Amino acid sequence: MAANFYNENASNLAQQYLSKTFDEVHQSWADFLPSIISNPNARILDLGAGAGRDAKYLDELAQETHRDANNIQVLAVEPATELLKLGQQTTKGTKVKWLSDSLPALSSVTKLEVSFDLILLSAVWMHISPSERARAIRKLANILKPGGKIVISLRHGQTEEDFTQRKMHVVCADELKKLASDVGLFCKLETPKESDKLGRSHVSWQTVVLQMPDDGTGAFPFIRHVAINDGKAATHKLALLRVLLRIADGHPGAVIRREPSLFGDRVILPVGLVALYWCHQYKDLIDQHKLFQTPNKKPNMGFMKDDGWHKLKHRTASDYRIGNLFTGDDAIALYKTISAAVQNIKTMPCTYITLPNSDKTVFEVDNKTVKAKDTIFLDLLTLEQWGEFSLPESAWLAFNRYACWIEPVLISEWVKTMASYKGNSRYKEPDRHHHLYRALNWLEPKRTTIEVRNRFEELKKDHEMQCVWSAKKLNNSYDIDHSLPFARWPNNDLWNLLPTDSVINNQKSEYLEA
Repeated sequence: MAANFYNENASNLAQQYLSKTFDEVHQSWADFLPSIISNPNARILDLGAGAGRDAKYLDELAQETHRDANNIQVLAVEPATELLKLGQQTTKGTKVKWLSDSLPALSSVTKLEVSFDLILLSAVWMHISPSERARAIRKLANILKPGGKIVISLRHGQTEEDFTQRKMHVVCADELKKLASDVGLFCKLETPKESDKLGRSHVSWQTVVLQMPDDGTGAFPFIRHVAINDGKAATHKLALLRVLLRIADGHPGAVIRREPSLFGDRVILPVGLVALYWCHQYKDLIDQHKLFQTPNKKPNMGFMKDDGWHKLKHRTASDYRIGNLFTGDDAIALYKTISAAVQNIKTMPCTYITLPNSDKTVFEVDNKTVKAKDTIFLDLLTLEQWGEFSLPESAWLAFNRYACWIEPVLISEWVKTMASYKGNSRYKEPDRHHHLYRALNWLEPKRTTIEVRNRFEELKKDHEMQCVWSAKKLNNSYDIDHSLPFARWPNNDLWNLLPTDSVINNQKSEYLEA
């Protein structure tokens, strides 16, 4: 165990750690600190706190910033007992609290049921084995507040002694960012490699700052919770979340109306559109890739009926799109398939996705019986026949504005869920998961705003981004606006998608700019 080495060499290591100041070691990300410390109720977690240098600095900075009303709490966590004792001596006289715990379990910290504004892992990540890193980053994301940051320093250049005695592993920033995106975090900062502050020529350091998006309503953390932590006996919940994300991102003009409720405003969609997207994403997964979507021995799901789904096996996912025309037997089968999907959505995910610690459902379906005909043109008017689908406006806005961060979470969880099913046992091993990722590709002829958002995030790293309508600087909260409103012309080509300030975009609504 790495703790053995650090216990046996605690005094020398503590002296080494304390020979450098917080400012010397953490200058690369220090610009993020003022906004965190300015919150008098901030919660800070120093994981692998060692001799207590960083915890002491953060606590003293909090006391200096809030002399009269300092409720900031700094929790220092260290698994090596001897180092922990030295750390307690270093922070004597401060409000720092110490705890013995370690990743990936982090069981003692989790039991506190506290969420943190800042989690610092200084010289820790290289001790987490590659097989445990996904679990570790998930644990960290679960205890991070919306808008909170995780700061991770990566050590490059381990020696043979580091590998064997100190139980270090090779680290990679790209691997860390991929794991972070799988749990809904995005990269706020990635520094170039920097020389070692202790003068070791073979060692270099890199800092990665991860952040949890914050929509201000709690919708994003809730969506993330359903995707990652909610019980899933099948892929229904993930499917519904992805459907709603795709509609919000690609068809914002599909909203029938907005209406008030006691629990906040709600957005009303044609439930036939939700069912069409439902069929779109399941079609190739089941018929082409033969992937089980439940742990059952048979691949059939509740919406796969003999007179509907199974009569359309010659069709592909790309046929289930707005603007397509079905005639004859195919039209009749599609009517029945959509009806079955509507019922399945209502009785499965809509019934079991509830507000935290409540039996109050989040999504609601008010469906109608629709008679099958031998012609069906897939437009919004047709899809309104099946009734209405209702969701909180806060969730709708989160799907629309955070699509590029939510979708990777849904895809990652869907892959892990499918890989756990006995019927998909050939894809159980991680090195076979790429087949599942490929099967989940959403293929359609029209572009969505996800590509534009990803491009925006890339450009934002090196350029100041501005609202196209107001020239206001854009940060994390922004919209991708249809210059020609989607409700008037459903066009998702890149030239029609522009970054805007959310407030300006809402004021613009569906009006054309002069």
